[in-house]
This record gives sequence, C-alpha cells and structure tokens, in this order.
Amino acid sequence: MLTVSAIAERLGLNVVVKGDVSRTVSGCYVSDLLSDVMAHSKDDNLWITLQTHPNIVAVAVIKGIAAVILTNGRSPEAETVRKAEAEKVTIMISADGTFELAGRLYAMTKDLQP
Repeated sequence: MLTVSAIAERLGLNVVVKGDVSRTVSGCYVSDLLSDVMAHSKDDNLWITLQTHPNIVAVAVIKGIAAVILTNGRSPEAETVRKAEAEKVTIMISADGTFELAGRLYAMTKDLQP
C-alpha cells in the first residue's frame, strides 16, 4: 500500500497543504464534477481534478478523500488553502496534465502488485 507522502515523492508533486500525508491510499478517482466525486469516489481515494475552488475541500472531507491533486500546474484559491488547512486536507499540485498524471499513478501502482 502507498501513502500520500510516498506518492507525492515518487510523482514529484508539490504539497501545498499538508494534511495527514502518512495516510494510506486505497485508489484514485479522476473527475472535475463535484457531484460525480460525491457519487462515486471511495474513502481514502486520491482525487485528481482541475478544480481549485473551496468546494473541493468540502467534498474531500465528506467523502474521506486521502488527498486532492490539482493538475496542469493549477494552484488552489486562497480560500481553498485556508479551508484545507482548517480541515487538514492534503492538496498537491502536478505540472502534468490529468491524463499523464493518472497514467503515471496507475503504472506506479501496477509495479507494486505481485
């Protein structure tokens, strides 16, 4: 199993808000629709998105998301950072596009399987 910190290190992610980075990740969900994430993500998933507004923190808390990864070098809004710090939600940034990052993450997890 991988932790948030191990994934951040291996993928070269910039940790903007450091929540519980020792948390074990159970999978990943990729979507930019908050309602889709609410309906289909699972506890301890990573969430890959382009969204930067404060509502991503609320969704992450409600769904038990291990960490949020923003792609294409996008930065969270100032209010998003404040809310993430208050709720201890990890937010990371990748310069990669969503497709590339998801592929790299998938390949990394395949390397760990027996």
